[in-house]
Amino acid sequence: MKVNKEKKFKDAIIKIKILPNRTLLLADSKSVVKFLDIKTLGLKSGFKLNIDHLEYKNSVIDFSSDASYFGVLSSNRREARLYDAKTKKMIAKNDRHKGETTCVVIDPKDKYVLSGGEDGRIYALSIETRKMAFMLPSHVDTVNDISFSDNAQWIATSSYDKKVHIFSTTMMGIKHKLIGHSSPVIKSHFLSKHRLMSIDNNNNGIIWDYYKGKVIARLEGIHDDVFKMTTSSDGRFLFLGTKLGYILVYELETYKMLSSNYIKLTSSITALEFDKDTDELIVGTKDGDILFYNIYEGEAVIKGLLQSKKYEEIHLHTEQNPLLEYTKTYKFLGDLWDITLKKAIHLLEVSDKKGAENLLKHFNNIPSKQSIIKNILTEYAEFDKFVLLVKSNKLGLAYSMTLKHPVYKDSKVYQSLEARWKKDFNLAQKYTSDAKGTQTAKDILAPYRGTTQKTKLIQELLSKIEVHKRFRKSVEKKDFKICFELIKQHPFLKELLDYEKLITFADSMYIQSYKLIEQGDNESALKILKVLIDFSDFTLEAKELMANIEVKQNFLNAFNGGNIESAYNYLSENEELQEIAEGIKLQEDWDKDMAIAGRYTADGNILELNHILNKYMKIDSKKIAIANIYSWCYIAQLEKAIKDKKDQSSIENGIKNYIAFFGLQDQIEDLFIIFKKLYKDSTLDLELESKTSTAAWKTSDIVNSILK
Repeated sequence: MKVNKEKKFKDAIIKIKILPNRTLLLADSKSVVKFLDIKTLGLKSGFKLNIDHLEYKNSVIDFSSDASYFGVLSSNRREARLYDAKTKKMIAKNDRHKGETTCVVIDPKDKYVLSGGEDGRIYALSIETRKMAFMLPSHVDTVNDISFSDNAQWIATSSYDKKVHIFSTTMMGIKHKLIGHSSPVIKSHFLSKHRLMSIDNNNNGIIWDYYKGKVIARLEGIHDDVFKMTTSSDGRFLFLGTKLGYILVYELETYKMLSSNYIKLTSSITALEFDKDTDELIVGTKDGDILFYNIYEGEAVIKGLLQSKKYEEIHLHTEQNPLLEYTKTYKFLGDLWDITLKKAIHLLEVSDKKGAENLLKHFNNIPSKQSIIKNILTEYAEFDKFVLLVKSNKLGLAYSMTLKHPVYKDSKVYQSLEARWKKDFNLAQKYTSDAKGTQTAKDILAPYRGTTQKTKLIQELLSKIEVHKRFRKSVEKKDFKICFELIKQHPFLKELLDYEKLITFADSMYIQSYKLIEQGDNESALKILKVLIDFSDFTLEAKELMANIEVKQNFLNAFNGGNIESAYNYLSENEELQEIAEGIKLQEDWDKDMAIAGRYTADGNILELNHILNKYMKIDSKKIAIANIYSWCYIAQLEKAIKDKKDQSSIENGIKNYIAFFGLQDQIEDLFIIFKKLYKDSTLDLELESKTSTAAWKTSDIVNSILK
């Protein structure tokens, strides 16, 4: 792969980000931040902090979407800091981790800066209030990585405990604990379609369906420690950057490795970004290089080769850059091959071997086509004999040849032979309905005697006359369930015209149901799907479509009827509802109210919090989220009481009340450590307090002050 453009800097590039105004942001291991013109790589502005990062495999610095704020770990890794990029001043910090802080990230909606630590804890600091907003459920060992889905509704935390936690920000709780790695999980990255990629320190990569909590695939061929990962803007390709300077590429439809050394550099890959506007992979290295690669490099060249019919050279280019096989140009070559092969086969069917060879000659030197061409020419060497057998009505021998040469089944001669068989079989079937016609039926099917493919079908037709009568009556009565039960037991029924009509009818119904769903006519679609459900080939899809329609309809009925509680519950259980206008509206309302609630939580203001959350109190799916909000509001009250040096007994009472309401959580344990440092005479023992959990919290537990 050739470099499109590059620039050299002094220190390791550890963060690359393309800002909305098409400015390129770079951060290095010395926490020097540069803003570059993305076209010329000329310096526009920048600043630096006195923070050195000796280790940066994990995310040690991250920026908000417009780079107004950034989170960074301190040099000694004891703090996760939040800076205002304009003033270059620290505006908040989290020093609560026991041991080192291992990673820091900012969510895609610029609301929180999250940090993970050796203590297994994950804290979320509010960018707006600059106070602790919440904690995610802890791991039992070091947190190595925190990643977000694009919509910020899902968080993945990867840990030395070999697990990946999937946390829902709308539910404020863990959706799944993904268990499948045999060693510490180092990194994770959200993909499209409810998928997540995670990798452990033994270089084992797993693709998960994080919504269902199941393994989809395990990636083969990762030969080196993965430092960074990113995907193409269309979600088709996954790029992994390694310690030894390799970039590996996987295709995310089949999870096939396209290249184990797509790019090979002499320095560790320490940053990756993808430019959707130019289809460029941007690479940062430990040596301070910033490099741009067009992932479809060579497409212009293969266009020219295509026009010149130099197909072999196109193949050589795709060996150098396997991603070229996914371009429109290469697809055109694939279509051209298919058309050429069909034309060549047609010539072989009319005994024009030289004409076929001449058509295929441009593909002769392509290894993947050589064997196909050789096989086709060899297979069709006996095609004239096959044609003669058909014409001579030696059908048993003709069918036997198709077992030896399966390619003949694609020929027009074979298709006409099969059409004749269908006609004869159905004609014979008509005679079998009358006992006197049995011999006539046998005479009609006589040419097919000894034909391996047809013998059993003939025997069943002649011996199971009553079965066919039942089948025909079931079709007439539109009792499709009985139809397919009979077909399952008696395969010969598939040879009848009645079966073909049945399948044609099913196909048309399936297409019609989809059109009706797209038009919003769910009622009519449901009527069709209730019929289609009896067709065995469509049962599962029909049931799934019906379930989706029912959920969507129930949701819309609840939304339009003002039943906010049911609407939110449906929304929480069916993420696809968030893609329709009504779902988007509900989610936006919730996000807006949560932003306001966050301010009151930070101030410990229960009265105002009650006011903003009142309409959500009866929503089951919001119970845990609301409980967590109130728990942090009470933590804020306790922190303020300690800061104001309130009397010891009232604070102790507040801590006891908190545990009674929410249980012995990480946040109250953290606060208790601070409390004990200032109130050394306290004999309060958290372990002796009666335990509960957030799940047991009730709205009746709400009090204006946790101290009372």
